[in-house]
Amino acid sequence: MRIAVVGTGYVGLVSGACFSELGINVTCVDKDQRKIESLLSGKIPIFEPGLDKIVKKNHKKKRLRFTTDLSEAVKGVDAVFIAVGTPPDGDEGGADLSFVYGVAGELAKVIDNNTLIVTKSTVPVGTGDRIKAIIKRKNPKLKFSVASNPEFLREGCAVKDFMQPDRIIVGIENDKDKKKLEKLYKPLTRKKFPILFTDIRTAELTKYAANAFLATKIGFINEIADICEKVGANIENVAKGMGMDNRIGANYLFPGPGFGGSCFPKDTLALRKISKDVGAPTKIVESVIYSNEKRKLSMAEKVIEACGGSVKSKTIAILGLAFKANTDDMRHSSSLMILPVLRRAGAHLKVYDPEAMEQAKPLLSEEKTYWCKNSYDALSGADAAVIITEWDEFKKISLRKAKKLMKKPTIIDLRNLFSPEEMKKNGFKYSSIGR
Repeated sequence: MRIAVVGTGYVGLVSGACFSELGINVTCVDKDQRKIESLLSGKIPIFEPGLDKIVKKNHKKKRLRFTTDLSEAVKGVDAVFIAVGTPPDGDEGGADLSFVYGVAGELAKVIDNNTLIVTKSTVPVGTGDRIKAIIKRKNPKLKFSVASNPEFLREGCAVKDFMQPDRIIVGIENDKDKKKLEKLYKPLTRKKFPILFTDIRTAELTKYAANAFLATKIGFINEIADICEKVGANIENVAKGMGMDNRIGANYLFPGPGFGGSCFPKDTLALRKISKDVGAPTKIVESVIYSNEKRKLSMAEKVIEACGGSVKSKTIAILGLAFKANTDDMRHSSSLMILPVLRRAGAHLKVYDPEAMEQAKPLLSEEKTYWCKNSYDALSGADAAVIITEWDEFKKISLRKAKKLMKKPTIIDLRNLFSPEEMKKNGFKYSSIGR
C-alpha cells in the first residue's frame, strides 16, 4: 500500500515512520522547507526515543520519503492522512482547525479519484463532515471519502504506542473504506492488537473522551495527595490501594505538579468548548482544567514554603523543564508557571534538563536564570533543589555528592523520586508530594 501523511510534527512524523516500519510506502509532506531538508539529512526535529532509528532505517530503504510537494506526495496513494496541528483557538480553548481545513482545500485540487482522506489530527466532532464539504465545494466532480483515525500516542512512548497499541479506533463511512484500513493495519491486527470500527463522529469524540478521563485521574490523585499531606496519610499506598481495584486501574495515579504537554491541556479545553456549543456542559472537565492550573501555582508556593517562607536572594536548582520525562516538549509544562513565580519572589535559578534546554530558553530566558550543563552543575551552591521532571538521570543522583555541592541540603521533590527515609538518612531537608 501507499499513503501520504500531511504534516511532519509529532503525530505526523511518528505515524509516518511507524507505518513505513510496517512495510507501507509512506511519503511525508510539509510546507516547512527547513524541516524537510533536516529530515532528508537524517536530523529528527523532535526528541522521541527510538524514532530516529526508524526514520533513518526506512528512509534508507526508500519506504519513507519526505517532500514539500503535496501533489507529488498524494499521487497514486491509497489514503492521505491529515496530521497537522490543532492548537487552542482563543480564550475558550476550542481547537483551531485552520490548518486542517487548509489542507483539505489543497487536497481538493491534487488528489486522485477514490482517494481516502483520513484525519489523524485530534479534531472536534463534525470535522470530518466539514472536510468533506470543503472538498466537494472546491471540486464537485471528485470522487473521494473521509475517515477518522485518532492517534493515542504518549510522548516518550510514541513508537511503542503505535507499534503495540491498546486499541486502534477508526471511523468510516462505508465497507470499502473499512477494507482499505483493515489492510493498512493488518500487520498490527494479525498480532492480536484490537481495532474498533465505528462512525466518524464517534471516533472523533472517543479521542477527547479518553484524554479527558486520563486528565481527570491525574487531577483527582493530585487532590487526594493534598489531603494526605493534611491528615498524615501516604499517597503512594493510597494510590496503590485504589489501583488494585480493576475498575480503577493503577495507571495515571501518580501525583505530581500537574499535567502538561500537547494533548491533555488542549483536549480538555476543546471538549469543554464542544460541550458548551451543543448545550451539554461538562462540569467535571471544567473542574479538572481549573484544578490543574491551580495545581501548578500551588507547587511554586510549596517550594517557597519549603525554603522557610522566602526565596529572596536564594539560589534554587531546577531539575527538569519538560512537561514529562523522555521528551523535549515544553508545551504547558509546569515549569513555565513555577519558575516565573520563584523569579518574581526574588530567587536566582540554576536550571537543567537533559533534552529540553533549547526549547525552554526562548520561553524562560530572563534575568536571574543560569543554564547548567548537568545536574551537579545546577546543584552546586544551591540553597534548595526542585525536581520538576521525572528523568531517570535525576533518580541516579549521588545524594552524598549533592549534599557536598549544595549550600543547604534542601530538596523539594515534585515527582516523589526518592523516599523520605532515604533523604532523612542522608541528612536532607526533604519535601515531597502527599507523603
